[in-house]
Amino acid sequence: MIHPRHSGTRPALTLLAILFAAHADARESVMTTAGAPPSQCATLGLKVCPTPYDAVLPSALDMLTWSQDERVVGFRNTWRQYAGDVFRADPSHVYPLPRLAMPLAPHFQVNGKEFAIEDYLREQAITGLLVIFHGHILYEHYGRGNTESTLWTSRSVAKSVVSILTGTAIRERRIRSVDDPITAYLPELRHTAWSGVTLRNLLQHTSGVDWNENYADPQSHFAQLTRCEAGADSYNCILSLVRGVTRKPRVKPAEVWSYNTGGAWLVGRVLERATGMPLARYLESRLWRRFGMERDGVWQALVPGQTDMGGHGFNATLRDWGRFGLFVARGGVLPDGTKLLPPDWLAESRRWTKAAGSIDAANPQGQYGFQWWHLGAPPGSLPNVADTAEHTLWAEGIYGQVIAVDSTDDLVMVQWSTYPIADASESLEQHQLLFFNALRESLQGVRIH
Repeated sequence: MIHPRHSGTRPALTLLAILFAAHADARESVMTTAGAPPSQCATLGLKVCPTPYDAVLPSALDMLTWSQDERVVGFRNTWRQYAGDVFRADPSHVYPLPRLAMPLAPHFQVNGKEFAIEDYLREQAITGLLVIFHGHILYEHYGRGNTESTLWTSRSVAKSVVSILTGTAIRERRIRSVDDPITAYLPELRHTAWSGVTLRNLLQHTSGVDWNENYADPQSHFAQLTRCEAGADSYNCILSLVRGVTRKPRVKPAEVWSYNTGGAWLVGRVLERATGMPLARYLESRLWRRFGMERDGVWQALVPGQTDMGGHGFNATLRDWGRFGLFVARGGVLPDGTKLLPPDWLAESRRWTKAAGSIDAANPQGQYGFQWWHLGAPPGSLPNVADTAEHTLWAEGIYGQVIAVDSTDDLVMVQWSTYPIADASESLEQHQLLFFNALRESLQGVRIH
């Protein structure tokens, strides 16, 4: 069960800025707030310059073929490789995440082999792991030089963030309904393959549009999108690519599930058109500052101040990824009790599509909702594993990026990884579920006062 799960990237700095970033004085890589901030931090106006600030970056054009070492550097510096819109935190209003002083020792077995947390870190090539239980940090790990200030790129975890923002816009009546045709917001798509496609179809990836998401195929639509992002005039390049696709023969919207980052980009465009704001600004004003995120983040921009990359491109710290997961675990309610989402939004988000292609042996009820995943238990799994699968929402991105949310137990796991290939192998994917289940099992009966 290997799924095409995720998404791409783009630099819109001037050539001079790109060259400067690639060949910056190595001393900049260790500068923090104690000294003058490195150039790109100052340009963006980041309150804290993320570290490490690596001196030499891999080419964004080659993102899909980076080595694992290059991927570590690239993923923690993606915010520098593309134009970006900052979503700012409010330092006077930070949601506390106190540490819980208790040992964390989840274990799980696969084919008679015992896996402890150290084995999981190694097998999953983890560069960041965070476990939050009842609003307390139970475990926090940084690998490969990452730090508390590192802005790690989300890949397609951003799709789940955009899904939450879409629900917020519906509650605010900026978007009338998920059943609206997308051409009501994006008239430039009339008379294209997207005619007749609803926002629901985009969120569930059931548009019926013929899109090749194969990360290993250099000619796939996704690979072309990645090259657009890494080139000049990325917005028009992507728009031309997405407008130019065709429909699958004899397939109507809602009939076939097919993962589609081009369609996810259009979800972001619908949201931006409906709200009159780029994704970063809407995220900042509705959720980031009001929930109490700790640090500024950067969203990859195609046209700074106007259009962000809705299919991916969210860059934030490990703890703020965790706070986002906590917001979801608590039903989309802000600390002051304000409800940002429609009452049924999260329930609708996990009403998995049963379109052809979404159902398999591990997911007999479907595997994809409103840009959230259902990570199904393999046939023959123990009842507790199946129960965990049924209670968990998964935001996932290529190369192993994860936010797992179990609202029943108020448990959140964030994972940053650099898998050797974009798609998780069946074993890596299953081990994510088994590890999260082991976490959940180890915390049964624990009460936080």
